[in-house]
Amino acid sequence: MRIYTRTGDKGLTKIFGNMSCKKDDIRIESNGQLDEANSFIGLLRSKLDENHAWQKGLFKIQTDIMDMMSHIATHSSKREENKVARPVDGEGFCEHWIDKILNEMPEPHDWFILPGGNEVSALCHVVRTTLRTAERRLFTLHREDPVEEFILKYINRLSDLFFALSRYELHTAQLTEEKLRPFRRERR
Repeated sequence: MRIYTRTGDKGLTKIFGNMSCKKDDIRIESNGQLDEANSFIGLLRSKLDENHAWQKGLFKIQTDIMDMMSHIATHSSKREENKVARPVDGEGFCEHWIDKILNEMPEPHDWFILPGGNEVSALCHVVRTTLRTAERRLFTLHREDPVEEFILKYINRLSDLFFALSRYELHTAQLTEEKLRPFRRERR
């Protein structure tokens, strides 16, 4: 089986239902951003021990993103035809993990954090910012063709989760966060 179709050579691709779509269409851009975020999550997982406490949750997120991408690639007029499972309570999954992390953190968060500290924390920030870009693209798509609400909520919570994970990584590694108070250039 070939992996190339040659239709992409002319700037076209197919979405669910065999519908033709331009490669720079906002639907394709949205999925491209999620694909990029998913790739960075894969890179993050590769930096963690295979038995690391995050592996199972990150794997779930990766498979959920793939499922959501199928739904994003489906025009609303074809939505009922797409039988790919919808992630179960992704929003709640993220909120539970975030709450668990924050309960273990020593102090509340009321400043900006400069990305970095160590490789894992920095990668969490890369995932977070890539998800934020995907979220913006999804809302652009949402204005043209409604995106299912579970996707918008899940992606929003995922970026929050990766912020929490970045902080938690520095906390457990006993590294200091570089904190910045906006507009005052005050570091802590």
